Amino acid sequence: MPSPNHDERPADTPVDMLILHYTGMQSAQEAIDRLRDPEARVSSHYVVEEDGTIWRLVPEERRAWHAGISYWRGHRVLNGRSVGIEIVNPGHAFGYRDFPAPQMRAVSRLCREILGRHAVPARNVVAHSDVAPDRKEDPGERFDWAGLAREGIGLWPEGVPDLGTDGALADAQDLRAVRAALARIGYEVAAEGPFDPALATVLRAFQRHWRPEAVTGQADAGTQARLLAVAGSCG
Repeated sequence: MPSPNHDERPADTPVDMLILHYTGMQSAQEAIDRLRDPEARVSSHYVVEEDGTIWRLVPEERRAWHAGISYWRGHRVLNGRSVGIEIVNPGHAFGYRDFPAPQMRAVSRLCREILGRHAVPARNVVAHSDVAPDRKEDPGERFDWAGLAREGIGLWPEGVPDLGTDGALADAQDLRAVRAALARIGYEVAAEGPFDPALATVLRAFQRHWRPEAVTGQADAGTQARLLAVAGSCG
């Protein structure tokens, strides 16, 4: 189902990111209609329905308009270097729910096919909330990132013990380490500064992806352990 909302990718820019979203609308048809509406000026390359049906809206060689204002690993405005997948789910505003098994199988298959066509490193398979933490929550803490990673899609800190949600940051040195780990993973975060709302926002984005048990925005012991493990995998 082609969308008119696309344009040329910038010259000399590799496709090296895969960004996953949820639709965040009350029905699949409503989301698809919006992604194909020329007045909306939004789109994605693919939409995956809850029953596993996959629709292509924009050819991968074209730039779809899905990420908006965004940042990852030193790059901004990521539409030009990414493939975007919208996954049907009502989202936090309309009754957020688990992603059904047929849908996740289809997402996995589609991701593997995309990764077979483009040199996307595991650290660049990310959520919309990762690249726009101050604006987005999707695909959120119910999405099975661990399952995708077991199939070679993205990163997951296997074997990191759950240290719980206790353990406040002890001093400024610990806080600098948290900020450095977030930046190494790819987030835009200040290198120095006290614990503030901006840092809490980025930590919530990290937790939605890599510590879904506790989306608190706090750098507790369990979050720090996962954070260091993911940062160590980013190269």
